[in-house]
Amino acid sequence: MENCKSKWGILYCPKGNSRKQREKIQYVLDQRAIEYDFVQSESTDSVERLVNMLINNGYKTIIVVGGDSALNDAVNCLMQQDREVRDSIALGVIPNGVMNDFARYWDFKEGNLEQTIDWLKKHRVRKVDLGCLHYHNKEGVECKRYFLNCVNVGLIADVMNLRRQTRSLLGSRTLSFIVSIFLMIFHRMDYKMRIRINSDVIERKVMTMCVGSGPGYGQTPSAVPYSGLLDVSVVCPAEMTQIFAGLWLLVTGRFLNHRSVHPYRTREVMIEEAQHAFVGVDGRLIGRLDGSSRISIQPEVINFLIPE
Repeated sequence: MENCKSKWGILYCPKGNSRKQREKIQYVLDQRAIEYDFVQSESTDSVERLVNMLINNGYKTIIVVGGDSALNDAVNCLMQQDREVRDSIALGVIPNGVMNDFARYWDFKEGNLEQTIDWLKKHRVRKVDLGCLHYHNKEGVECKRYFLNCVNVGLIADVMNLRRQTRSLLGSRTLSFIVSIFLMIFHRMDYKMRIRINSDVIERKVMTMCVGSGPGYGQTPSAVPYSGLLDVSVVCPAEMTQIFAGLWLLVTGRFLNHRSVHPYRTREVMIEEAQHAFVGVDGRLIGRLDGSSRISIQPEVINFLIPE
């Protein structure tokens, strides 16, 4: 147990040529004389089990080699712990996922492994915020899911759902994403919602809403994950030409300039109705919202390893 306190516990979530990537990571770690223990997830369902195993075995530095969804699993495991345990653990990331938005915010890049490990070795810790989605599942049980990056309600979460379905048929991540985007042309693009943000009540059809503690895949580009606030982008339905214009602004980092996007900054969002809308948390599909939901922020609760 004492030995684990000085070692890194590394959770490896494989992608592509996993053996080659794993060997490269271990080679760089050995070069830096870093003590570590390596565990590998067999599936997305095993990530939480392995993170809990690392926590219970006393590791104080836990590094996730994966994307936003794997990080999300890790922070939700940490939030199940007593505050004393959680405060003793530092979480880091080596980006290796389909979506690495939160890592990219801190300038951790997937192709720059040596620089990432050098930064992590310096063990510079920053306490970061967590958003929290409070909702009810299909059985009516009250649930909550924490997030580092964002919650998507509506179109973007619907794309996640289509992508999951097409991937099970096509196998390829890239091909399933392309097919999903194409299928959205023939899919519904608006959802009846009633939302309370600060003193405003939004009751109308909404294309998508992003609530971000982090950059939100470009939809909340001004969000700062240690400000104690949530950024919100509510996107109203638009003509097809405007949608393509919006995608261009999203790619170029100017999403908030689109006339159909309404930005807010708040500590809480109340979703009183989101008819037939899917919801995704940090890139992972939760399902459809049943009844009212609430999104809140918990300031500076997770120790995160950041660059110099």
